[in-house]
Amino acid sequence: MKSLRKPVYLVCGDYTMSFGTGRKEFNPKKSRPGLEHYIAEAGQAVVGQLPDPTVVDEGYVGNFMAARFNHQGHLGAMFALVHPSFEYKPSTRVEGACCSGGLSVASAVKSVLADASDVVLALGVEVQNTVKAIYGADILAGAGHYAGERKNGHAYFFPAKFSDRAGAYKERFGEKGTWEGMGRWYEQAIVNARTNEKAQEFQNADPDPFATHQAMKPNGKSFCDHINVLDCSKVSDGAAGILVASAVGLARAGKTPSEAVQLVGIGHAVADLTTAPQDLTKLTTSQRAVEQALAMAGLTIKDIGVFDIHDCFTITGILTVEALGLAPHGEGAAYVAAGKTRRDGPTPMNTTGGLVGWGHPTGASGVRQIVDVYKQLTGKAGSSQIQIPADRPYGLTISMGGNDRTVVACVLRRAA
Repeated sequence: MKSLRKPVYLVCGDYTMSFGTGRKEFNPKKSRPGLEHYIAEAGQAVVGQLPDPTVVDEGYVGNFMAARFNHQGHLGAMFALVHPSFEYKPSTRVEGACCSGGLSVASAVKSVLADASDVVLALGVEVQNTVKAIYGADILAGAGHYAGERKNGHAYFFPAKFSDRAGAYKERFGEKGTWEGMGRWYEQAIVNARTNEKAQEFQNADPDPFATHQAMKPNGKSFCDHINVLDCSKVSDGAAGILVASAVGLARAGKTPSEAVQLVGIGHAVADLTTAPQDLTKLTTSQRAVEQALAMAGLTIKDIGVFDIHDCFTITGILTVEALGLAPHGEGAAYVAAGKTRRDGPTPMNTTGGLVGWGHPTGASGVRQIVDVYKQLTGKAGSSQIQIPADRPYGLTISMGGNDRTVVACVLRRAA
């Protein structure tokens, strides 16, 4: 794996509320903000931290399915909504299913490394609460191989795909332990979301989320065979943004390295969309991307102090624990059930709730993950802040698209 040819910094990250079912403000019968609002809100929250927004050279907008959810393409040409000076500056929309936000950041990093730009605004956005859930499920099925899988697929296509993964895991490693691990992941997501006022489950007052999850047994007649609706990430509207800069760009932006995080490793792995995973109990593409990022950084998983991973479903959290190498194959559920991924555990994950708790505006999630790790490492996470171990001052993110088909993994540390 090649090393980064020069320092790359990330700074000024922020995001909107994750809006959708679960928020008391949300009413599906009332009009709601659109793409334009979210792009402007997230972008302005980022550049509002700059003395002079005109220093931004370029932009990337991560988005998955605006053309279907919102009948709107060409999102790169909405870059000027953020600031008038962005008119005529280069901006590109990038897509990789639920990894679109991760690809936005990765594209910004490549632009900086190529000396094409010194300050790049990486955005991610999605507005999904425009159609009924059953129609939204069909739209999101485009993250799989639609021609080969959709015709005979479940009505709730992606929940069924990860239900199949949960079923395979239960069959091989035990139903009771798997279900407990999934329940503990859900509980962790709700507890962490309550620390972040922008999280979709921030207002969730359930006194015992674990018991609620465990009591809601999967029912294939009404949903899926091996997961319930609580195991699913949220249908969400929202956006996130962060600046990616060279050392020269950081200075131009009026920021010091101590205010930023430095990217020390990045991995980008893509599997064949037209073929099914060989083993439903493994996330092999995620594992490959993480291995690339850690190798570039010259680190091992034991050096990571905080994680933000792509838990599109609770079973994905368990499988990712194993893909990271934190638990042997088949022991991820027990690792989660033991509390090791909780905010006070040895490997804290998804400190603002992750996709299950914070929400999953698909094109924005990969950027939001980077922002949350940036905030943790710089001590700006507010009520979500955890103690980063002095001997493990690194954060790791995993942005995953589709059924583990496209993955971007990033390793970050607070810049000196």
